Amino acid sequence: MDAALVIRAQHGDEAAFAELTVAMGGRLHRIAYGILRDRALAEDATQQALLRIWRKLPGLRDPSRFEAWSYRFLVHACSAEGRRSRRSLPELIPIREPVTPDAMSSVIDREQLERGFERLSLEHRAVIVLHHYFDLTLADTAEALGVSVGTAKSRLNRAMANLRRSLHADAPSPSSAREVATK
Repeated sequence: MDAALVIRAQHGDEAAFAELTVAMGGRLHRIAYGILRDRALAEDATQQALLRIWRKLPGLRDPSRFEAWSYRFLVHACSAEGRRSRRSLPELIPIREPVTPDAMSSVIDREQLERGFERLSLEHRAVIVLHHYFDLTLADTAEALGVSVGTAKSRLNRAMANLRRSLHADAPSPSSAREVATK
């Protein structure tokens, strides 16, 4: 992120903030969607985060840390949206090709992964999305979550363990997967 642009926005330059919003808006929305798994909630969380970022921007000490700093507001907005709406409807991509036994197995795996991810707390979803989907370092993930690196690492380990447990508990038996594939 261009530090000069951030500084201009810090001093009230609305055009500079609009440029920052255009540069980061898509990424913020993808992160929010990754955490919330709902497009409308992700849009609301992104808008709330951008409003909060604009209001708090004058207090940012290090303009070079703007991006990681802004993720913290997004994660908080996602938490607020998640608390307001307790629904969790996974969005699965429809299959357009004929369903073969191999394709059915892939669909079962994806549905199982979605269910497992949906069972995680928003806190655990956030750490997985930031670190694994958006390739943030543990230090940047910790900063975005507003926690220490050790806490971020611990949350990531617990989140992955919970996801593994959920996947294991949900795993279809080999015979039920074959039955579904042959129907």
